Amino acid sequence: MGNKIIRVLLILIIPICLNAQYKNVNITFDDRLLRSDEKQEIFTLKQNIIQFITSTTWDEAYSDLGIILHIQIIFESSQTKGNVKTYNCQSLFSNGGDLRYFDKQVQFYYNSGTSLFFDPVLFEPLPGFLAYYSYIILAGEIDTYEYNGGNNAYETAREIAQRGTASDYKKGWGNRISIIDDINRNIGLRKARLAFYIGQDLYNNGDIKGSISELKLMLEGLEQSYIDVGRDHNTQYFLKIRSNTITSMMSNLNRKDMLIDMQGLDPDRLDIYLDALDLISE
Repeated sequence: MGNKIIRVLLILIIPICLNAQYKNVNITFDDRLLRSDEKQEIFTLKQNIIQFITSTTWDEAYSDLGIILHIQIIFESSQTKGNVKTYNCQSLFSNGGDLRYFDKQVQFYYNSGTSLFFDPVLFEPLPGFLAYYSYIILAGEIDTYEYNGGNNAYETAREIAQRGTASDYKKGWGNRISIIDDINRNIGLRKARLAFYIGQDLYNNGDIKGSISELKLMLEGLEQSYIDVGRDHNTQYFLKIRSNTITSMMSNLNRKDMLIDMQGLDPDRLDIYLDALDLISE
């Protein structure tokens, strides 16, 4: 996404007229459990979701991020009540990087030929569900530009989830409130992610002192995460995705002390850090 340091300054200084928080949406359906007529009924749904997410302005301040969103929806069953066809699904939302959310309890109705529209007051299960995860992914992206920058987006997602729990389609919405609670408790991870991305930019730009300072802040954030919430799955996923990059930077900076710290903070990938330490010793 380019140099985050320059981009965040531009975002704060220059009024932005674009609305492309989401540049593209890569979406796949697994509809093997649906009947042929049901598959036909959701034929237009994929394109409607893409249009809905890419054309909505989710945040006025951070409007040019160009995020590529990855969505997988697994249709499990459906039921009809009156003229309403309701689908039960599982889903996966990801930014293709270190943000990933799997949801086992998705329920919504869909009428072929209708457009999707998010109303912040009037709750509808499908636009609400899509908006919730759009805000969650957006918040995580904004957090890599500004300390706790995603707070407003997380709060909007919480408000959607709260309306969901009070609706006739409350399946899964209580758990989505818990997702927000887990993120807010894990402030150490949010600190670590911000420091990692800033540190990576500084490293790529040749600012050795600045990158080392940010990597130290990242280590502090990871330690705080472990103290506050233990082996949180979001922290573990961040480390799984970014451990090789972290190791490469620390190795090239000749920071044995940091690699030793990573062994304690990320024991699941102990071999990566041990191999890097061996190479430095040679």
